[in-house]
Amino acid sequence: MMKDLLGRSLSDLRVSVTDRCNFRCVYCMPEEIYGERYQFLPKPELLTYEEIERLVRLFVTLGARKVRITGGEPLLRSQLDILVAKLAGIDGLADLTLTTNGYALKKQAVSLKNAGLQRVTVSLDSLDDTVLEKINGRKISSGRILDGIKAANQAGLYPIKVNVVVQKGINDHTILDIIEYFKGTGNIVRFIEYMDVGTRNQWELNQVLDAAEIVRIINERFPIEPIEKAYLGEVADRYEFLDGSGEIGIISSVTKPFCSQCTRARLSADGNLFTCLFSGNGIDLKSPLRQGADDKALLDLIHGIWSKRSDRYSELRSRLTETERSQPKIEMYQIGG
Repeated sequence: MMKDLLGRSLSDLRVSVTDRCNFRCVYCMPEEIYGERYQFLPKPELLTYEEIERLVRLFVTLGARKVRITGGEPLLRSQLDILVAKLAGIDGLADLTLTTNGYALKKQAVSLKNAGLQRVTVSLDSLDDTVLEKINGRKISSGRILDGIKAANQAGLYPIKVNVVVQKGINDHTILDIIEYFKGTGNIVRFIEYMDVGTRNQWELNQVLDAAEIVRIINERFPIEPIEKAYLGEVADRYEFLDGSGEIGIISSVTKPFCSQCTRARLSADGNLFTCLFSGNGIDLKSPLRQGADDKALLDLIHGIWSKRSDRYSELRSRLTETERSQPKIEMYQIGG
């Protein structure tokens, strides 16, 4: 099994299929930067579905067993079910999932399931539409997203994970509303500490509601207790409700970094490989791919990149100066969360 310099294997691959999104969430793609004139990747720069399939096959050969399709917003990519079918047919791939903002999920849930997608994760930062519309920058209410979640459940794309990025003073007062809505439904809400991904969201530590406080808020109203993680490399700390009505997750990259168990690689829509969510630069796989490199050459390239990996940004964050933390990093919309 392929290992990096810190002994971490590669088992998870995030594949971005587009850098475009129809939301303008303040922590990812703020409207004041990504306005109508912003130039996203032209179509020729994007990996084709055939190129993605070939690269994913190689990653599976090297040990990857889980693939998550991301964006931007992946459901904006035309005929995504074709890619899903290609990836679902790869021998050795055990888990094929997708992360979406849910806007187009109602329309596409059945075709994605029929193509071989197993589950979806949906971003939904609040059920309070005033709060949600402020966050997503597009005045898109929760109803449309909830309809998508309902359609995904009906299509069999479950259990659905609902991701909530918690920002102090923005949506932290709506945590219990989301718990109450999804508790007992079989869907799993995951609360995520606000992270300094990229350099354009004006992140400050004082905007982070730490995991311990999130747990305290929930536990006071809906008693919970910790349970074991489901697999090595799972990023969320799991808690179950004492009344047996399900579980939640807490992802605490800021206050409880999990770098030592990170098994993820990320492939951008234009074919760059990133070995950390907080990486500054990726390694170009598209050029050798399009210049005719055979599988062995590509396997050697990927193996060489991973074997030199030593990323542990989250563990080092508190020791970094503000200047060091503000060094260029890949933006979330380019490689998914």
